[in-house]
Amino acid sequence: MLAIHAVPAFKDNYIWILEEGGKAVAVDPGDAAPVEAFLESRDLELTAVLATHHHADHVGGLPALASHWRCPTFGPKREVAAHLDQRLEEGDRFAVPGIDIALETLDIPGHTAGHIALFGAGLVFCGDTLFACGCGRLFEGTPAQMVDSLAKLARLPRETRVYCGHEYTLANIRFAERVEPSNRALAERKARESAKRARNEPTLPSTIGEELATNPFLRCAEPDVIAAAEHHAGRKLKSTVEVFAEVREWKNNS
Repeated sequence: MLAIHAVPAFKDNYIWILEEGGKAVAVDPGDAAPVEAFLESRDLELTAVLATHHHADHVGGLPALASHWRCPTFGPKREVAAHLDQRLEEGDRFAVPGIDIALETLDIPGHTAGHIALFGAGLVFCGDTLFACGCGRLFEGTPAQMVDSLAKLARLPRETRVYCGHEYTLANIRFAERVEPSNRALAERKARESAKRARNEPTLPSTIGEELATNPFLRCAEPDVIAAAEHHAGRKLKSTVEVFAEVREWKNNS
C-alpha cells in the first residue's frame, strides 16, 4: 500500500517520499542528507527522484541521490537542471519506477518559467506554484501565466490531495484573512491547521476543494476578493489577472 511521508528540510521545506513494498521515490529533494537518513531508518531502496522545478531547495540533493542509488530522475523539460534522465512537459505520462502509480505532467509556469506539476492516483505534486492557502512568488513568470497555471490545478478533482513544497500554511492563512475576513471556511481552516502545528504535524496535504474554498489566489473571481483587491489598489481592476496581480503584490509586501 502506498504511503507518502513528509521529510522536513532546511527551514520550512518538505521533501515528499513515496513508499511502497520496500521501495521509495523522492520528490523535490533539496538536500540528500534527510532523504538518506529516512531511507536508512526504514530500510528502503530509492528507485526514482522527481523534481518540479530548478530551484536549489528542490533539486540540490538530486545529483547525490541519483549517484548513490543509480536511479532514474525526472524533471521539467523547459528548465536548466542537471542530472535529469527524463525531461517532462505537458501531457507526458510515466509509470513511477518501483511504485505502482502513473503520473501525468502539467506545465505550470509562473514561479519559474518551466515549472511542472505531477498528478495521478488522486494526488498532485505542485512544488512552489500552489501552496496551502497561497501561491508562489513570480520569479520568472507573469501574473497571466500564474493565473493560467493555478486554473489548471483548480480543475483537478476537488478531492485531489495537494502536496506542495513548503510549510507556509499559517502565514498564508493570516494573509488570506486580510483579503476575506468574513470567509467562514477560512476561519475553520485556521483552527484546524493551527491545531496540527501545535502538535508539530504538517498541515499538508490539503485538497483542491479546500484551496477553492479558502485560497485567495484561486478566488480572484469572487466578489469579496475583487472588492478587497480594488480597495487595496485604490482603483477598479479590469480582469482576474489584474486582481491576482494586486493580491500577489499585496502579499509580497505584507
